[in-house]
Amino acid sequence: MKKVLLTTTAVVLTAGFASAGDMSMSGAIKLTYGSFGTGDNAGAAVDDFASEADLDIAATSSGGNLTMTGTLELDESGSAAGPVTISTGALTFTYDRNDLGALAVAPTAATNPNAAGNDGESDSYGDYSVAFSAGGIGVTYTKDQETSDNAMSVTYAAGSLTLSLDTIDETNAPTDASATAVAAGTGLVYGSGDNKTTIGATYVTGPYTIAISGDDQAAQNWDASVAMASGDTTITVSADETEAMAVAIAYSSGNMTVSAKQEFNDPTDDETEISLSYTEGALTFGAAYDSGQGGATTHYGDEAELVISAGYTDGDVTVAAKGTDQDEMEVSVTFAF
Repeated sequence: MKKVLLTTTAVVLTAGFASAGDMSMSGAIKLTYGSFGTGDNAGAAVDDFASEADLDIAATSSGGNLTMTGTLELDESGSAAGPVTISTGALTFTYDRNDLGALAVAPTAATNPNAAGNDGESDSYGDYSVAFSAGGIGVTYTKDQETSDNAMSVTYAAGSLTLSLDTIDETNAPTDASATAVAAGTGLVYGSGDNKTTIGATYVTGPYTIAISGDDQAAQNWDASVAMASGDTTITVSADETEAMAVAIAYSSGNMTVSAKQEFNDPTDDETEISLSYTEGALTFGAAYDSGQGGATTHYGDEAELVISAGYTDGDVTVAAKGTDQDEMEVSVTFAF
């Protein structure tokens, strides 16, 4: 009788757990040696080892008209709740405190004497979003609770034509991450970002894609481009409000992808960008050059003027190495699961 009771209880608990939804885990363990900077921040003066461990536990509801998902993120610095979404039909609500990228401003060291430097990464600070998609129409509204800053994106697609309208109000947006703010635990100093409405259109006809956009700022920005695809090659010609023009070529064939871009008549800097990637089985190789990352401000790490990288995957383990024109190097071994 005791065995029957235990078995019955186990079946009931298992059925209850299964009806609650699905759960999955993923993560990675990484060991790195070297010293890599980021943005205009140089890396440590001495090469050294560093380890990282990340684990994401995700759960999804099932069995009803409402679907809910959530993630618990664990790493070497502690734990945090990931994005939570609730959706039904064409409507989706997402909450992820200070991590929705529709509201994001890149930190600028020059605006704050306490700033450690520009790390080249944008500071996302949106809290929640509401998205709707049906009948070729897509609408997404994102807001930050602390500042009431918000962004809205509306798109409409009909055949070869796509229209878009984007509004953003970052009146109280964070402008940099200063040492003072980091010490206080906020990491953000609030100032002023964009406040504009941008209208755009894209039309595809045969091998050509034509795109135009413009905003309503006092000093208006606009962009126009024409891309032509022919086999494995795509050529794009573009221009903007500064009367700068650019020509870009992208080529992909088999294991190799190559791209190049040259800007002309730019009032600040005529940039040259070249990238190459090659994959052969478990081996990958990459090289990227961007003259715009040189000049008066020295950039480091993945934002350096020249970055060379290579990687090899053996089962679940990946060995990667990369170096820059700033005499930086980094070797890492990562196990992902």
